[in-house]
Amino acid sequence: MTNFDEQAIVHAFRDDALGEHDAVGLAAAIRRGDVSPAEAARDAGERVRAVDARLRAVQVHVDGPVHADGPSHTAGTGGAFAGVPTFVKDNTDYQGLPTGHGSAAFRPRSAARHAPFTRQFLSSGVTVLGKTRLPEFGFSPTTEYDGAEPVRNPWHTGYSAGGSSGGSAALVAAGAVPIAHANDGGGSIRIPAACCGLVGLKPSRGRVVGSALSRPLPIDIISDGIVSRSVRDAAAFLAAAESYRRSPELAPVGLVEGPSERRLRIGFVLDSPNGVHSDASTRAAVLETAATLERLGHTVEPVELGMDPSFTDDFLTYWGMMSFLLGVTGRTLGADFDRRRMDGLSQGLREEYLRNWRRTPGVVRRLKRTKEAYAASFRGLDLVMSPVLAHTTPPIGHLSPAVPYAKLIERILAYVAFTPVDNVVGTPSISVPAASTTDGLPIGVMFAARPGGERKLLEIAFELEADRPFRRIQDQ
Repeated sequence: MTNFDEQAIVHAFRDDALGEHDAVGLAAAIRRGDVSPAEAARDAGERVRAVDARLRAVQVHVDGPVHADGPSHTAGTGGAFAGVPTFVKDNTDYQGLPTGHGSAAFRPRSAARHAPFTRQFLSSGVTVLGKTRLPEFGFSPTTEYDGAEPVRNPWHTGYSAGGSSGGSAALVAAGAVPIAHANDGGGSIRIPAACCGLVGLKPSRGRVVGSALSRPLPIDIISDGIVSRSVRDAAAFLAAAESYRRSPELAPVGLVEGPSERRLRIGFVLDSPNGVHSDASTRAAVLETAATLERLGHTVEPVELGMDPSFTDDFLTYWGMMSFLLGVTGRTLGADFDRRRMDGLSQGLREEYLRNWRRTPGVVRRLKRTKEAYAASFRGLDLVMSPVLAHTTPPIGHLSPAVPYAKLIERILAYVAFTPVDNVVGTPSISVPAASTTDGLPIGVMFAARPGGERKLLEIAFELEADRPFRRIQDQ
C-alpha cells in the first residue's frame, strides 16, 4: 500500500468555476450565466484528478459528462441542480457504466438501464461524472478492502472516510464536487457524513423511489440520498426528489429554506440502549450541541430509547442474511461471480447467518416490532438527538476486512451503535457536523424524527448551521 503523510489534509478548493459554491450556489451561478455546465464539469474533473491519487474515492471517472443518453449526451438545463457535477455510488446502476458493488467476486458489466433512483437523481439536472467507491456490497462502516487501497479521509488521510458511502463523502468533503449520491442500509449516509464533516440526511422509508437492493428483503432498510457540505443542499435535493415523485404514504415536505420559529422538545441519549458507551469526545459533542439548543430556546432532556435487548443480534443476523442472499444470487451481477472471492466481512456475515438461519422468522418479527417501542420513545418529543457513532473516526486498518472476523465484528458493533434502528423502523435521521477531535477530525451528531419528519430535521440543522457555521476544510 502507498505510504501517506498521516497528518495530510487533502482538498481541491481553488479559484475556478466551482469556487467555494455548494450545489445550490453553483446551480444559481449557472442559471445566471456566470458559469456554464461545461465549465463546471471540466473544473470538477480537474479537481477530482487533483485529489483522487490521495483519496482513492473514485471507481469510474469519465472524461465528459454522462447523461441519460450515454457519455456523449450534453448537459440538461432543467432542475434544481441543473449543470451541477456529481457522482453516483457504485452500487446503483447508471446506463453505460459498470456497477461493481465494491466487490472482487465478479467482473462488473455495463448497466443496460438506469436504476429508478438514478432517474430520480437525474431529474434534478445534475451532470454525472462517474461512480464512487464503496466497501463490498456496502456492508462495512469504512471504505476499505482486502488487497486494495482504502478510501481516505480528506481531513486526515491516515483515517477512515466512513462507509459505505465513503467515496462520495471523501469527494464532497475535499471540494471535488458539491454533492454526491449516497445510500443507507444501516448508517451508510450518516456515518461517512459524520466522519467527513458533512450533512447526511437519510430520508423516511418511501420518501424517495425504492431501491432494487431492497426488493428481496422482508424489511426495506435502504434509503437513497446525498451527502453535502450545506443543509440547503440536502433540503434542495429532497424537494427536487419530491418534484419527480411524491410519496403516496407520506405528507409532502416541500422546500425547506431555513430554521423554524417553533421551539422544539428534544430528547437526547449519550449511550446506545444496547449497552455500547460512547467515548469522551463523542459525548462532549452531544452535550455541547444540547447546550447550544437550550441557548436557542429549545427544551432538551435526556431520554431512554425503547428497544428490544436482542436488537443488535437480530440486526446482525439480518445483515448476514443479506450477505447469504448475495452469495446465492450473485450470478445476476456477473456470470463469473464466485462467492469465495467475497471479502472477510462478507464471508463472516454469511457464515454467521448459516449458523443461525433458523432464527430468521423470529428475527424479522422482532425487528418489525421495533417500530412500536421506538415510537414510544418519541412521546412528548419532537426529535431525538444522539451520537452518529459510538467513537470517533478510526484509523485506516482498524475496521479493514482483513481483520479476523470475530475481532472485526466486535469492533464494528462497538462503533455502529446508533444508526441501524432508523433503517429498521423507517424513520428519517440526519447527521450534522458538531465538533472535532484534537487531530482535527470531524464529529457528527444525529437527529431522528418520526416517519415523515424530514422538515423538522432540516429546520434544526439549518438553525445549528446558522448559529455555528460548519468548519471548512479549506480554512484549516
